[in-house]
Amino acid sequence: MKDIEQLVNELSNEAAPIRPAASPWMLSLKWSGVAIAYLLVALAASGLRPDLAQAMQHPLYAAELLLLLMILLATTLGSALLAFPDLHQKRALAYTPLALFALFILLLLIAWRADTPPAPFPVHSFECTMDITFISLIPAALAFLVLRGYASTHPHWAGSFALLAAFSVGAIWLRLYEVNDSILHVVQWHYLPMIGVGLIGWVLGTRLLKW
Repeated sequence: MKDIEQLVNELSNEAAPIRPAASPWMLSLKWSGVAIAYLLVALAASGLRPDLAQAMQHPLYAAELLLLLMILLATTLGSALLAFPDLHQKRALAYTPLALFALFILLLLIAWRADTPPAPFPVHSFECTMDITFISLIPAALAFLVLRGYASTHPHWAGSFALLAAFSVGAIWLRLYEVNDSILHVVQWHYLPMIGVGLIGWVLGTRLLKW
């Protein structure tokens, strides 16, 4: 009996303490802080569009930026909640990004109807998608690296939201940097690619975050 007790004591003393996982709120706060800091660094390197003060006077442009920021914050929180097996008992909050994307689509439709006569297209096209993707690579890699340390039972949604959060960083950066008022161009080369990004995140999440 004493031998068993001694063995239990030895094993207990040798066991390394387990560090509790950060709460989804703290995880989301850290991700959002890093994403915004990264965005500010990118803007410091590229500069702001010279007509930003004038552009911000247009309510639809300001609303577009605000909704993009809300999507960024909601997708980081959604990914953080989805990283936990029970979604931290906040299932409805975890899927808030879907409602925000619906609002964003509605806003783009309103902006398209208001763009009369249509603003001229810029001379470039797919370069915008490439630029957004390039800016998104670092936050996307960091998000997946962190998520792999958790035990998500919804890896497809977690991966999709993580990539959309990273893509939102790039989208905000380009809208603050590029002098462009063509809503058709913005929809085609800035926001339609989000569908593909979400699908890629879905596949990557299923393969890389499944446990």
